[in-house]
Amino acid sequence: MFEKIQPKTLYIVGTPIGNLDDITFRAIEILKSVNAIAAEDTRHTGKLLHHFQITTPQISYHEHNKASRHQELLARLSRGDAIALVSDAGMPGISDPGYELVALCVEKGINVIPIPGVSACITALAASGLPTDRFVFEGFLSTKNKTRNLLLEELKTESRTVILYESPHRLRRTLKDLKETLGADRAIVIGRELTKLHEEFWRGNIGNATIYFGGDRPLKGEFTIILGGIKASKITVMSDAEVKEELKKIMAEGISRSQASKILANKIALSRRHIYQLALEI
Repeated sequence: MFEKIQPKTLYIVGTPIGNLDDITFRAIEILKSVNAIAAEDTRHTGKLLHHFQITTPQISYHEHNKASRHQELLARLSRGDAIALVSDAGMPGISDPGYELVALCVEKGINVIPIPGVSACITALAASGLPTDRFVFEGFLSTKNKTRNLLLEELKTESRTVILYESPHRLRRTLKDLKETLGADRAIVIGRELTKLHEEFWRGNIGNATIYFGGDRPLKGEFTIILGGIKASKITVMSDAEVKEELKKIMAEGISRSQASKILANKIALSRRHIYQLALEI
């Protein structure tokens, strides 16, 4: 028997990430029964609603209008409406502004009920073949170089499996940055078009991934990247002074600064870029 819709409640409704058959019966009934649906893209969600013959009115709620929508949605919820929050795909609040609305509802004492559904990050992780007992989700890497580089430095010593999202036009840059910071040998699985007709999983290491996804051919679909964590034996911490001493020993054998930095980066928990900067100071 279907649950009765509760007034003054925000329902967090998971929707399919590709295959429409992945929606749950409960999600369909909730979307049919609430007073309104707050959607990231009303045109995109409209196709889902039309497919399941759902006529509930929509309200656009996305990154660019969230500030003006918050008060409107909170007011409706406070008056007694039940509203469903959906994203374009997957669980709302994961790499979209939905979490801000949820946080406001919690702060105002408005009831929040999750209606679980598909999530690209968990779907890709489960099929990756990499360890699933401990993992961390980082979403989309920042496009700002300083913030991006700081996070990549942290990932260099991350022992847990790492999950990232990436768009097709930035995938090559991300793979290049991952190779430079984490090394070519780190295990990687790249999922594309998950649950859709042309679903693809590519498995290998970062170095080979840059080759496979390189070139000029257009890349299509949204990508989920799963990175293997660093092995405990590689997590070696050294001070800058110790790094310089180690570099001197390697370079004394006639090896260049660049190659010495690469060799040492594969042994310790520091980026090749940072080690090379230290090498320049010798």
